[in-house]
Amino acid sequence: MQIWEAIVLGVVEGVTEFLPVSSTGHLTITEKLMGIPIDDKGVTAFTAVIQVGAILAAVIYFRNDIIRFVTGFVRGLRSAQGRQHEDWRMAVNVIIGSVPIAIIGLVFKDLIEGALRSLWFVAGALVIWSLVMVLAEYLGRQKRGEADVTWKDALVIGLAQCIALVPGVSRSGATISAGLMRHLDRVTATRLSFFLGIPALAAAGALEGVQRAGEIGATVGWVPTAVGTVISFIVAYVSIAWLLRFVAGHSIAAFVYYRAALGGVLVALLWASVIAAT
Repeated sequence: MQIWEAIVLGVVEGVTEFLPVSSTGHLTITEKLMGIPIDDKGVTAFTAVIQVGAILAAVIYFRNDIIRFVTGFVRGLRSAQGRQHEDWRMAVNVIIGSVPIAIIGLVFKDLIEGALRSLWFVAGALVIWSLVMVLAEYLGRQKRGEADVTWKDALVIGLAQCIALVPGVSRSGATISAGLMRHLDRVTATRLSFFLGIPALAAAGALEGVQRAGEIGATVGWVPTAVGTVISFIVAYVSIAWLLRFVAGHSIAAFVYYRAALGGVLVALLWASVIAAT
């Protein structure tokens, strides 16, 4: 992979990772348009590894919250009084919410990296999940804040995160929608989406980096991978700050128009055989 290609893909990852538009879908489309083989194992691993840059941006941005949760979890392990604290509860919620994707991701790893990488799946997911996002905004009463989040909320949102393993759905789109349907307010649902995404994406990136190290080195190259990861980090940090300000006063349905238009254009290009699905 050329350095300029890694930079472009790093920007795409950084911009789209936390927006409800599907980073994997956008990376798949961009790679296809650039002539990069999307079914190559090294390319698939590259896509997962550069997500670590975006996750590192989230870790730094939410560092104070993460420190609170870790400290609260340790205190809760030590005493019953510590288990009454909100930080203990949130730490446990993140753990519970992270379990489903760890199981589903490992069980269906080959399918996710294979057949689901087809642009037909990406196009369909972009359009279909847009309807779910609109429904979530319509049904969600947004009457509950972060102090009201329960383990059931975390589990439901964690299960929704598994659906985002299909490229085009969007991890943040799935988790925020699930949070809204649980009647969490938009900012709380978005913050919880970030907290659940950190362990899930960090683990996925680390696993691919270790298992596919040889393939990354032989096909993509580690220098382009490092460049893409750094660019992803820088762009994602800005994206996180923007999204939190945006959802404070705007519906996530605002992203639906873009998702639907992109999905429609993709279907047209595939139907006309302008681009191949894989």
